[in-house]
Amino acid sequence: MSIRRLLIANRGEIALRIHRAAHEMGIETVAVHSTADAEAMHVRLADHAVCIGPPAARDSYLNVAAIISAAEITQADAIHPGYGFLSENAKFAEIVEAHDITWIGPKPEHIRTMGDKVEAKRTAGALGLPLVPGSDGAVSEIGEARRIAAEIGYPVIIKAASGGGGRGMKVCTGPDEFETLIQQAGSEAKAAFGDATVYIEKYLGNPRHIEFQIFGDGKGKAIHLGERDCSLQRRHQKVLEEAPSPVISNNDRNHMGGIVAKAMADMGYRGAGTIEFLWEDGKFYFIEMNTRLQVEHPVTEAITGVDLVREQIRIADGLPLSVTQDDIEFKGHAIECRINAEDPWNFTPSPGAVTNYHAAGGMHVRVDSGLYAGYKIPPYYDSMIAKLIVYGRTREGCIMRLKRALEEMVIEGPKTSIPLHQALLKEPDFLSGDYTIKWLEEWLANRIG
Repeated sequence: MSIRRLLIANRGEIALRIHRAAHEMGIETVAVHSTADAEAMHVRLADHAVCIGPPAARDSYLNVAAIISAAEITQADAIHPGYGFLSENAKFAEIVEAHDITWIGPKPEHIRTMGDKVEAKRTAGALGLPLVPGSDGAVSEIGEARRIAAEIGYPVIIKAASGGGGRGMKVCTGPDEFETLIQQAGSEAKAAFGDATVYIEKYLGNPRHIEFQIFGDGKGKAIHLGERDCSLQRRHQKVLEEAPSPVISNNDRNHMGGIVAKAMADMGYRGAGTIEFLWEDGKFYFIEMNTRLQVEHPVTEAITGVDLVREQIRIADGLPLSVTQDDIEFKGHAIECRINAEDPWNFTPSPGAVTNYHAAGGMHVRVDSGLYAGYKIPPYYDSMIAKLIVYGRTREGCIMRLKRALEEMVIEGPKTSIPLHQALLKEPDFLSGDYTIKWLEEWLANRIG
């Protein structure tokens, strides 16, 4: 390989994850860190470390000039952005490449395209991905609006074109109330955003969140590595993920996986990416694409045996995909619990010193974390401090192993979300796989309220 020294432009468990993959490939690592992360595990283990600023992310992990300077000082050949921070910043990717440093990620133009929701939807449609049915753009004439709603089929959702936060948004269940609701939506949009323009989409009342992991070589070849079910969410934040989804059949997986792989091949996509869909009544609807590694990537690794970070590094170095679609076999079941330093019921952050730490272990149990006894969790960043990933030959076996692993996991000092996960694993709806993106918030409201 031409990559000999890799700078990791991130922190926490993902920085440690990247370090491990690089070292297994014989690549030296450079850790960059804020002053708050000087004692972090990835900093301790890296071959080289550079402080890039004070605790605030804008002055350190989002400081492009400091990161590029660190790469030049340490003579790094490549930069891996992890997830979050600058991982989906097309301008940063361009700057990295302009300095003759290998960017371990997609082509900057693809990051930019898929980062724009309107352009992403247009591109996805042109590539053959299924979209939520709706108007092509704004609707202004009531007769046309009625025709579109009838064609889509009720219920429909009327949305403000310039909106957000639920304002200028109305769910319509039938034609009798349609005219009133479209007028109300337009009036609310005008008052809130100064723009009365609305558009119409099919309303998905209770979907699941299903995403497909893809890899492209940037030269017209791409594969998929199956789906993950990320429906257990709170305020659009994922809490627990599993692969494969309890509701997706082998036929649907192969069919939809083939569609997304072809789309990425046609796009000339390079590296790792995730195509996210809403799924309802057996149908998939594209919502967005993440042009980076996902937090939940370990469940895909568990059921496929493919090291996704290693594959990212190989592809960025100009090597071909190490596996073909025919090589990919989906075996068993994997679940990931995101463990956060926060109150498990009201979700207030709980930073501070870890007084005692013991990672769960045993067959097919993986813990991705930079924690150790005595480590002080800083209050400046995301509250996720560990990921517990468990694999089993069956979903039932996986759940039983996960229950045991959660019992073993010891993190003393801060409050953590471990009790939340333990409670979830007792719920009949979860055990049967019968849950949607609305389930967790409704369950929490009933439990707490």
